[in-house]
Amino acid sequence: MPITDVTLIEESAQKTHVLLKELAGELGREGDERYAMRVLRGYLHTLRDRLPVPETAQFGAQLPELVRGIYYEGWRPATVPRDYHDVDTFLALVAEEARLAGETEAAYAVEAATRVFLRHVGSGELAKVATALPPRIAQMINGTTPGAET
Repeated sequence: MPITDVTLIEESAQKTHVLLKELAGELGREGDERYAMRVLRGYLHTLRDRLPVPETAQFGAQLPELVRGIYYEGWRPATVPRDYHDVDTFLALVAEEARLAGETEAAYAVEAATRVFLRHVGSGELAKVATALPPRIAQMINGTTPGAET
């Protein structure tokens, strides 16, 4: 039985809803999917803009269709990768993009989003992404180092 376009959309919406629900839970804000969406967008956009174009595309291919749309929203490949190497800048950008209170909230959000993506995309995919990042940021994306160390 062939999968219809409507079925693909429904499946992607369901996967996205599950991801947002899990992220809200990881953030300690069960039921607040709007907040989870802001965190998801901030995490994905900041990560995307720090990666070289090939790695951006490879990671994007692993995401559910609707999440992939969020990931690529507003992307300008000619302006990436952004050139910074420290965790503080990464967290400041996540905080700005997600409209978070600051780097501490951003560090918590990155850790939560990383845990969710480790379950949904897998450690292998995140490890591939991490190889294209500066070491301290890579450790955060691999889920191996706490917060705002530089």
